[in-house]
Amino acid sequence: MPEIKLTMAQQVAQAAGAFQERRTGHTPRAVSVVLSEETLVITLHGALTPAEQALATNAAGAAQVQEFHRQLFASSADLMCAEIRRITGVRVREAAAQITATTGTAVHAFTTGTMVQVFQLSQTVSAEAWNGTDSRPRPHRPTHRVPSRMKA
Repeated sequence: MPEIKLTMAQQVAQAAGAFQERRTGHTPRAVSVVLSEETLVITLHGALTPAEQALATNAAGAAQVQEFHRQLFASSADLMCAEIRRITGVRVREAAAQITATTGTAVHAFTTGTMVQVFQLSQTVSAEAWNGTDSRPRPHRPTHRVPSRMKA
């Protein structure tokens, strides 16, 4: 059976979902990835556990959930940045995250539970490379293994 070649967007989405599952033990319902010039936006839908969603029903609980995920992201962002660089061949200049506490989308904290992760790349990635239609070889980057357990 021939190997299916994933686009960069699909690879980034898979990596982001796997990182979230390793960090929290909870797999997001869906992952969206959008690239616009040097800005890479990852949205993890359904990223909160049922317990986190219950806690986030009031302002104090939502703030707790947001702070927890902010710290979790801060402690593990370097690994995701390395994975993005491996996939795209471009270094991440900055990373930020927030979570929507009520819907569980991650890492800017929204009360709807949606979390958004934003990565500022150091240069653009061509549309052809991003969509998997570029036939030019990319420089080889060593594969980055994601640890099976990430410390919070």
